[in-house]
Amino acid sequence: MKNIAIVGTGPTGIYTLYSMVENQNAAAITLYEQADEAGVGMPYAQEDNSRLMLANIASIEIPPLFSTYLDWLKQQDPLHLAHYGVQHASLHERQFLPRILLGEYYRSQFLQLTEQARQRGFQITVHESSEVTDLVVSNEGVKLWAGASKPEVFDLVVLATGHVWPDDEQATRGYFPSPWSGLLEAHVDAGKVGIMGVSLSAIDAAMAVVAQHGEFVETGSDGLAFRLDKDSDALKIALLSRSGILPEADFYCPLPYEPLQIVTEQAIEREIAAGQDGLLDRVFALIVKEIELVDPHWSKHISLQTLNADTFSEAWFADRQQHCPFHWAAKNLEEVERNKRDKHTVAWRYALLRLHEPVEDIVPHLSEHDRERFSNGLARVFIDNYTAIPSESIRRLLALRDAGILSIHALGQDYTLNIGDKKTVIIAGDERFEFATFIDARGQRPLKIRDLPFPALRQQLAETGDDFPDVADDYTLLEPPFVRGKIACGALPYLLHDRPFVQGLTVCAEIGENIARAVSALPSRTRRRLPFFGQ
Repeated sequence: MKNIAIVGTGPTGIYTLYSMVENQNAAAITLYEQADEAGVGMPYAQEDNSRLMLANIASIEIPPLFSTYLDWLKQQDPLHLAHYGVQHASLHERQFLPRILLGEYYRSQFLQLTEQARQRGFQITVHESSEVTDLVVSNEGVKLWAGASKPEVFDLVVLATGHVWPDDEQATRGYFPSPWSGLLEAHVDAGKVGIMGVSLSAIDAAMAVVAQHGEFVETGSDGLAFRLDKDSDALKIALLSRSGILPEADFYCPLPYEPLQIVTEQAIEREIAAGQDGLLDRVFALIVKEIELVDPHWSKHISLQTLNADTFSEAWFADRQQHCPFHWAAKNLEEVERNKRDKHTVAWRYALLRLHEPVEDIVPHLSEHDRERFSNGLARVFIDNYTAIPSESIRRLLALRDAGILSIHALGQDYTLNIGDKKTVIIAGDERFEFATFIDARGQRPLKIRDLPFPALRQQLAETGDDFPDVADDYTLLEPPFVRGKIACGALPYLLHDRPFVQGLTVCAEIGENIARAVSALPSRTRRRLPFFGQ
C-alpha cells in the first residue's frame, strides 16, 4: 500500500483524492489542511468571503463529485439559502451564487468522499489546522514536517496548496496587498478608496468595502439600488487599471462545449510539428477561418481578414475603449440577459471561448519574441472572453455608480504608484489620485521555485538552476532527477508560467485525474517548460 500525502484540501486536493478513490488502488492517504476545516478551499471559505462575493462558475460547469452542485443545493434548507439571498424555488443550473455556498458544497462532498474511501480499504487521515512547514526528498521517501518535531515519510507528496496571497501581516490600516489580506476583518473608513484592478477580484474588494457602509436593495423590474448609511456619505471608490475597461457579463452558450471545426487538436499538433518559425501567425490564420465559418457577419464587421495576431486585440477592445465603461456595461448586460432568456448563442463569442484551450498548447513552442506577442495580444482577448463575470456583479457596479460611489479610471501604460503610511498616491499623466485606503486586486501572479514555502524542497529544486518547476503530464516534478515520482505539483500559481489560462474548477478536476495516475507510474510523455513571459 502506497503512502501518499496531499497538502491542501481545496478543490484540487479534493478532486485528486476523488480520482485516487475512483481508481480503486487502495493507499494510505494523509491530508493536511492549514485552515480549521478541510474540504472547503480558501476561495470559498467563510472567513475569506462575504455574502456578496459570487462564484464565477455555475453548477452546469462544475465537475460533480457525488452529486451536482445544483442537486446538493436543492437538498438544503430554504431558510439557510435565503440567508445568502438565494431563493430555493428559483435555483437553476446556470446560476451564479455566493462563494461561501460553494465552499459548503465541497465540504459536504469531502466528508462523504473520505468515508467512502475508508469503506473501499483506503487508510485516510485528515489533519486540520495543520500547516506543512517543510518538505525534503530523501532516500527513504519524502519527509514532511507539519508542526511535530519528527517528520512523516511518504512515497509521494501532492502539492495542492491553491492560490497564494500576501500575508495579512503586510496589510496596514490603509493598504491591503490583496482582497484576502485582512480586508474582510478590517474596518474601512468612509473616504476615498482605490482598488487596483477591474476583474472579479477587484469587484470582490469593492463589495467587501461597501458591505460596511450600506446595502443593495431590489427596486422592482429587476432593478437594483445601493442604499448608503447616513454616516457614510464620504465613501468614494475608484477602480483603476491600465485600460479602464470593465469585463463583460457572462454570456449564454451550449455546455459542454461543442467541438471546433477548424482549430482542432490535430490541426494544432500539425502546426506545432511544422516548426517554431511562424507558428503564432499560422495558428492565428486558423483562428480567423474558425470565426469566419461560424460568424461571417461579425468577421466582416470587425474586418477580421485585415487583422493579425498583434492587431486583433486592438480591434477586440476598440468599441469598449470609445465608450463610457458604465454605459457599455449597461448595454452589454441588457444584451446577455436577453440572450439568456432566448437561449441565443453569439457565435463569435462562443468560438473565442472554445479557442483558448487548444491554442494554449502552442505557448511552450513559441519563440521568445512570439511569446511576448501572444502575451500582449491574443492572450488578452482570450482572458477577457473567458473571465466574463456574473450579471449580478454588473448590476451591482451600475447601482454603485448610480449612487455616486463608484468611478473607473484608465491609468495608461505609464503611471507611478506610491504607497505611503497614511495615503496612497497614483500619478498618471496629468491626473493625480490620492486614497486613504488602497487595495491591490490584480489577481494571482505566476510563482517561481524561490516562492515555495518549503525551505528544504526549495533548496533542492534550486539545484536545477531553473526559475520554475519542471512538471510532467501527471504533474510530478521531473528535475532534479532524484525528485522524480516523489513530488506532484498541482498548485496553480506554479503552473501559470507555461499554462497562462490555467484556472477554474474544471482544471482542478483535470489536475486531480492526472495526479492520480502518478500514484502507480511515471508518465511516458512530458510537458515542455515555458520561460515566464508575464501577465
